[in-house]
Amino acid sequence: MSGENSSADDVQQVWDVVVVGAGPAGASAAYAAAVAGRRVLVLEKAELPRYKTCGGGIIGPSRDSLPPGFELPFRDRVNAVTFSNNGRFTRTRRSRQMLFGLINRPEFDQQLVEHAQKAGAELRTGATVQRVEQHGSAVPDRRTVAVVLQGGETLLARAVVGADGSASRIGAHVGVKLDQVDLGLEAEIPVPETVAEDWRGRVLIDWGPMPGSYGWVFPKGDTLTVGVISARGEGAATKRYLEEFIGRLGLAGFEPSISSGHLTRCRADDSPLSRGRVLVCGDAAGLLEPWTREGISFALRSGRLAGEWAVRIAEAHDAVDARRQALNYAFAVKAGLGVEMSVGKTMLAIFERRPGLFHAALTGFRPAWNAFREITQGKTTLGELVRTHPMAQRGLAALDRRAPAPTETVETAAAESAEPDEAAGETGGRTDGRTASS
Repeated sequence: MSGENSSADDVQQVWDVVVVGAGPAGASAAYAAAVAGRRVLVLEKAELPRYKTCGGGIIGPSRDSLPPGFELPFRDRVNAVTFSNNGRFTRTRRSRQMLFGLINRPEFDQQLVEHAQKAGAELRTGATVQRVEQHGSAVPDRRTVAVVLQGGETLLARAVVGADGSASRIGAHVGVKLDQVDLGLEAEIPVPETVAEDWRGRVLIDWGPMPGSYGWVFPKGDTLTVGVISARGEGAATKRYLEEFIGRLGLAGFEPSISSGHLTRCRADDSPLSRGRVLVCGDAAGLLEPWTREGISFALRSGRLAGEWAVRIAEAHDAVDARRQALNYAFAVKAGLGVEMSVGKTMLAIFERRPGLFHAALTGFRPAWNAFREITQGKTTLGELVRTHPMAQRGLAALDRRAPAPTETVETAAAESAEPDEAAGETGGRTDGRTASS
């Protein structure tokens, strides 16, 4: 345990690692530090479980990043995706194997925290962090960080992990810089069994009317999670898109149990991931996939890395060693998640200009669907796909170069991209007769 030789510890307990935030990133960081045998405290401002605006899709990289023995509380298992382009040109693609699972965030987050607690971490809810200090009267020595709570209470730690979400106070301390902010709106809609049965095992992804926007329907038992996302600054248009989306799905007559909104924030390439003995991960660091804005896998993976390197920082005896470990953390994040984010930014830039071509590729070009399937199943990542598959590199470059003629439509793009017949095989037939509103 750290602090056994420190006189400061005789006066006030010094935690090895304090984690701010008990979402997937924070719980993952706490678990990683606790299984290493360190004294870990998790601070969460809300009471658990609590609702989070989130589609709740658990793709392969998320499953692979969970603690050993973690039983995912799936509400549904997805093996079919219906794609549409602003409600038109609907087509469903299928997979024999599960593509991804759907969870409710309150249950999922609660289980992650419980695993961290079983590993030895302590949890304190109702604790709002006002600021962290690495210098000044509240800090007894250079190996310590002061975590100041609302009300004035001060906790001491050898390392701090900021996992306090996209409006992170710890991120502000570190100096996180953002270059993409999006608005997500979501409704949890309870539906009758007949409607729920029609959606079971199938999600809808609709490419939206604003550049870079899209909508989704994720079934979770007797509830459908319906949401849309678009660039911030398009609030009225985003709200209108959600209303029209729900209407054309035939769901306007059902009263949502929850309606919510959330800003997702994506880091700039040169944004810091640490300051002194303080690290940031997950949404607090602006780590998410820029095109889909998928954040759970990024939270779990960056949280685990942050927990592992926070242990090393806690053991560092001087600022030079702490800085070395923080740089190693940043390198690990950028070498993995950073590569995926770079490819995702390219994908978003192309998608903003040519959503019809993306729709045509995913619905009519088998390699594109296979790539989607393998990414969601965790067999590859966006970064690995582009790095290891020359065809993917060429396809991305071709999409980036190609400018559709003014008269080009989604139908002509699809006709150019489609293969003759895909009735056999894992990708399913050309259509299953079901539309987005079925």
